[in-house]
Amino acid sequence: MNTYTAAPGVTFFDQSLDTLEPVPVVKAETAIVYCEGYFGQIDGKTANGLVRHSEKYKILAVIDSSHSGKDSGEVLDDHPNGIPVYNDLGTTLAHLGKLPDYFIFGIAPSTGELLPAQRRVMLRAIKYGMNLVNGLHEFLNDDPEFREASEKAKTTIRDVRQPPEKKDLRVFSGRVEEIDCVRIAVMGTDCAIGKRTTASILAKALNAKGIKTILVGTGQTGLMQGAKYGMALDAVPSQFCAGELEGEIIKAYETENPQVILIEGQGALSHPAYSTSSFILRGSCPQGVILQHAPARKSRCDFDHMQMPSPESEINLIETFSKTKVIGLTLNHEHMSDEELELRIQDYTGELKIPVTDALKKSSKYLVQMVISAFPHLEGGAHNE
Repeated sequence: MNTYTAAPGVTFFDQSLDTLEPVPVVKAETAIVYCEGYFGQIDGKTANGLVRHSEKYKILAVIDSSHSGKDSGEVLDDHPNGIPVYNDLGTTLAHLGKLPDYFIFGIAPSTGELLPAQRRVMLRAIKYGMNLVNGLHEFLNDDPEFREASEKAKTTIRDVRQPPEKKDLRVFSGRVEEIDCVRIAVMGTDCAIGKRTTASILAKALNAKGIKTILVGTGQTGLMQGAKYGMALDAVPSQFCAGELEGEIIKAYETENPQVILIEGQGALSHPAYSTSSFILRGSCPQGVILQHAPARKSRCDFDHMQMPSPESEINLIETFSKTKVIGLTLNHEHMSDEELELRIQDYTGELKIPVTDALKKSSKYLVQMVISAFPHLEGGAHNE
């Protein structure tokens, strides 16, 4: 069996490596994403998001034996991106020929907890000398086994969902309504439906047009991707959710002086299992909302007995609950052909009387126009700093 040098005094091996020649491992500021059995699926949304966009980490590979040998971009969007998918951790490291700085747990299960097999591969990554990035509700810095392994290997563990100490949490003040900046929340009709992806694409497109835009993250994936402002809202005590979000928006405004602040949505306002949408609307007090919807999705994620709401009913709920206006609808094209997507865009545009597009399938210019139509003063682009 072949063995390969990783960190000083540590070796790794894998039965699948027997046919490969040893490759020297070179340290670099890079990451691999573990998503065994879930890449391209709803519970793989963290890995999916990082592969599509990451400012904080350079993603070298994805681990998922069900897609081994494929290009991750082709798996997600039918467009190669040069990020390969490998069978397991040992094979990944052998093919890369270098040890990434970070091992990212890219699965977002509804339970928020690790399975035994997942624990083993993460502990193995620590042994090799990789730092961990963990987005679960289960904080690994509090786990004696992980803490001991990390101390021994001189690595770090980043629990992305770890909230601040209670003494440092903020309550809502109302100051967010005083800032001179367009605030747009990207909401949805369900969880894991593409809100963060749409918000990321829109932020990039607005900035490219000269409209300075900052995206405030509210979930673990956005923070892993490199959002400078935000928090994992579902890990914050409910009394402080609106205040923490407000505080991050104010900090982004005072630091960056943007024209637009986008707020990443979570869950859906109509979904009884997720309350974060209500805190997002309360804490950001948005002047506009973009709603993300998956027309072919029949039931809620992880809730087969719950029928998906219509965009019309969700829009009515949002505009009744909060002093805001839904300025556009964006679609998730899952389980739809291009022809079906076009028909849905036409139908919803006629029924709802608002702009409709698909952030991944259509040009980002339609997203930009959606915003400018609602806020015409942004048409001029850049403002004076």
